[in-house]
Amino acid sequence: MKNTLATVSAIASQSLRTATSVQHAQQAIEGRLLALGRAHDLLMQVSWAGAELGMTLRKAIEPFATRIAGRFVLSGPELDIASAAVIALAMTINELCTNATKFGALLDPAGRVKIEWPVDHPSQRLTLRWIETGGPHVYSPTRRSFGTRMMELLGQQLSGSVHLAYPPSGFTYTLEVPIVSMSK
Repeated sequence: MKNTLATVSAIASQSLRTATSVQHAQQAIEGRLLALGRAHDLLMQVSWAGAELGMTLRKAIEPFATRIAGRFVLSGPELDIASAAVIALAMTINELCTNATKFGALLDPAGRVKIEWPVDHPSQRLTLRWIETGGPHVYSPTRRSFGTRMMELLGQQLSGSVHLAYPPSGFTYTLEVPIVSMSK
């Protein structure tokens, strides 16, 4: 409970700090809290024992996928993950969906998002990739937003490394993480 309250407090204070208007702050806080709530709902269904990775990702994109059907492709093996990983990934995917809707592939009717999570069994590492295509021309941002910092921090909480790339053809997010840190 303490951890959740700290998360809510950080979401509110950071969203307010970086907002350009009260309306922008309200939308940012609301979107992030709803994502946190969806992750908690999923975990409550399984008595906080963790959840399957694919299901976690599908639940995280659900509000965006229903508005824009057929725009997401998900592929990867079944993998049970711990509750902390469920929350971290749900928050990260919400941030990626929000950004894709505002600036990326989901802004354009032809845009698509591929989410894949192959596992390298010899190294026991998972690589989660978010790959945008068909959207507007992509440019590197001039500053690191709260959302970007939050995604990087969430990756670090999973003992992983986060890489963001801005090729003109579409934004990509990559999280490389030891499988063991997803199942703690």
